[in-house]
Amino acid sequence: MSMQAMAVSETFSRNGKRPIPPAPVVGLFNLMGAPLTFARNEEVYGEGEPAEYLYTVTSGCVRTSKILNDGRRQIGAFYLPGDIFGLEAGDEHSFSAEALAPTTVRIVKRTALTSRATCDSAMASQLLSLTVSELQRTQCRVLLLIKSAQERVAGFLLEMANRKCTANEIELPMSRQDIADYLGLTIETVSRTLTQLENACAIALPTSRRIVLRNRSALARLNA
Repeated sequence: MSMQAMAVSETFSRNGKRPIPPAPVVGLFNLMGAPLTFARNEEVYGEGEPAEYLYTVTSGCVRTSKILNDGRRQIGAFYLPGDIFGLEAGDEHSFSAEALAPTTVRIVKRTALTSRATCDSAMASQLLSLTVSELQRTQCRVLLLIKSAQERVAGFLLEMANRKCTANEIELPMSRQDIADYLGLTIETVSRTLTQLENACAIALPTSRRIVLRNRSALARLNA
């Protein structure tokens, strides 16, 4: 465990018996979550480490990833401000998590949340919703594998626009290599597909990370 995590563990030990008013998951993070900051590419937690905490992104962006046996990297998810991550079916993390940019997260001990949920129906309901969302994310990734490169990239752009609540322009915190590893494509294929979408007037590319959605309907048709 990192020095930051150990320091947080001490904080929870000192404050573990502090009375906490009823609150949903997000409220509990704001109330008793310990803030931690991470530099770009710094690890939040490692694959195989004990899943002792849940995390919410305050600023920045976090990616989860693992290295496959053949050396390739697979990115599991990107987490943006307001997202909660670190949910696991077992007692260990199946992916590692790293900051994509300077990032601040708040963390709460997993046992504190589950204990609270036993006597707070709103908390229990929200934890169930978070678990279902992670399951749906996994199911969507399975369906992604049968789609074409254009369908994958178009779907990713729409997903990011919807999650960032932007109308027509998105600033991506991740690199094209990150996108490729998330979509199961090569970086060359991602770059070529973005150019194809630009030539089709579906998007515009002012910079490598700033993307203007010029024709959402066309992107939605590709993602159907």
